[in-house]
Amino acid sequence: MKQRTPVVVNILIITGLLIVFYYLFVQSYSFLASPYFWGTVVISAILAYIHSSIGDLIENNKFKKLSPEEKAAYLTEKKVPFLRRMYDAAFKKQSETEEKDILIDHGFDGIMELDNQLPKWWVGLFYFGTAFCIVYIAAYSFTDFAHPLSEYEQEYKEQMASIAEYEKSQPPVTIETAKYSADNIADGKELFKTNCSSCHKEDGSGGIGPNLTDNYWINQPEKTLFKTVFHMDWNGSPTNPAMRAFGKNGEVSGAEIEKIAAYVYHINQEQTPVTQAQGGAAPQGTEAHWEKE
Repeated sequence: MKQRTPVVVNILIITGLLIVFYYLFVQSYSFLASPYFWGTVVISAILAYIHSSIGDLIENNKFKKLSPEEKAAYLTEKKVPFLRRMYDAAFKKQSETEEKDILIDHGFDGIMELDNQLPKWWVGLFYFGTAFCIVYIAAYSFTDFAHPLSEYEQEYKEQMASIAEYEKSQPPVTIETAKYSADNIADGKELFKTNCSSCHKEDGSGGIGPNLTDNYWINQPEKTLFKTVFHMDWNGSPTNPAMRAFGKNGEVSGAEIEKIAAYVYHINQEQTPVTQAQGGAAPQGTEAHWEKE
């Protein structure tokens, strides 16, 4: 007659499985503070005790039917601690007598095969993995759990909400407060592609609009290049209606214009100009003499 797993161990296993399954659906450990979770744990523990009590009744009934020798062997084995029994079941080697009982009647090159049972820890992991796979597939198929698009949409909404909350608490960027920062170049490049590349090309070398990489500018309303770009993006060009007032029209914010201006400053002052021979537009306007930022 086999020894049974102590009820305390069963309760610990059930609690661990409940934590795993709750996390699968909640995707955070906030459920640990929920009375519903702990209510489930308590109910599961009560059911485990009821199951153990029924097992005790069945075990006592079977014990009465054992021979004196079997009863003595059972009681001796029952004295062995649970963890010790688990260790022995997983790693203990058979004696020669025990090996004869499980020897399979075939061999190859002198190698004989034993009909060993799989270790209990391996069998347990196999059943757990199977159950986990079933739950995971069901959750993936019929819920939003583990769906990349759903997770992306949720994270996108959360990020946009946090950005909106941040912008509410921050004063708007104006030409007076805008400052050049190299940290804005990467974002400014993407904003430039979206809003300015149709006229100035992605590298700013010009096409329909003038070349922004050389030192010749049609409009020079400010003393510095960075402020001039901000001014033009916000107010538009007085001589060219195609260069509309992006800022005043609400198409881009002051913070976005600050980033665009950083990118234009970068390609104009920190990179080599794109010449006509390299595909750039011809110089337009007059040579600029900008003050340093």
